[in-house]
Amino acid sequence: MSHSPSSLDQLKQFTTVVADTGDFESIRKYTPQDATTNPTLIFKAVQQTEYKHLLDKVIADSRGSSLAGEALHRAIIDDLLIAFGREILSIVPGRVSTEVDARLSFDVDATIKKARCLISLYEKSGTPRERILIKIASTWEGARAAEICQKEGINCNLTLLFSLPQAIACADAGVRLISPFVGRIYDYYKATTGKEFSGAEDPGVQSVEKIYTYYKKFGYATQVMGASFRNTGQIESLAGCDLLTISPDLLEELQTSDKVLVRNLDPVAAASAAVERISLDEKLFRWMLNEDAMATDKLAEGIRKFAADIVKLEGIIKKSL
Repeated sequence: MSHSPSSLDQLKQFTTVVADTGDFESIRKYTPQDATTNPTLIFKAVQQTEYKHLLDKVIADSRGSSLAGEALHRAIIDDLLIAFGREILSIVPGRVSTEVDARLSFDVDATIKKARCLISLYEKSGTPRERILIKIASTWEGARAAEICQKEGINCNLTLLFSLPQAIACADAGVRLISPFVGRIYDYYKATTGKEFSGAEDPGVQSVEKIYTYYKKFGYATQVMGASFRNTGQIESLAGCDLLTISPDLLEELQTSDKVLVRNLDPVAAASAAVERISLDEKLFRWMLNEDAMATDKLAEGIRKFAADIVKLEGIIKKSL
């Protein structure tokens, strides 16, 4: 008796599936191509007994360090990010995304310095840079930092992306990949309108469709990876997107469903769309972002939340030391 392929298996036929988690067992279970992490996921993971050994080892290895105080805490966090990244890379065949400290989101030079530091730590531990994506917030400064990193062969994933001007700035900078946040856009409009959205009506889905169409229309090489999903309907609506990064609970739903999926995003259809090219400079970027209340709010909130979780992670390290 033949079994229908799961929705997850169907999705993998036209979209690269990425696990959005710091939980190694989930990554093993759903066999994604890549995996992404962020400060919130790492902060949650180090509080679980099964991952505490990674923190313990990194702290033990730091005992002979000449660093002290905040410099030591920052170095331990970098080492911890690399430890998680390397564990994940022993499971996935592709890449892992490792995030730059969100507190550097408006500092071009400090972002570049941190990206170089993280890549150097990976390479010293024997991991080639081709398997790493450095995650940077998609501010104007983040795009400028990523542009320089890309020229040095450091591939970047620009995150906390909620609008077309952010996406254009990233593509013009030649970044490898962007992560538009579907669920957080949905959250905003649900909260401000009191309405439920589903399928093609979902503002988060519409945002990714718009960006995907713009990229394919104008031949950008930057990949689009939809992120931050609230339900499988959002994922199904974006089937065909270059990549989708999905949390373990939604991967489970897709794995146990045999609902038939169709390709909704198609590069050929997008290439013939009636879309006008936007010539973006810093002034226009800031104006367009300012005119989008949702994107302005969500970008600022996302940076604040990731920064707060880095501070909490530093608190755990201080206690452990």
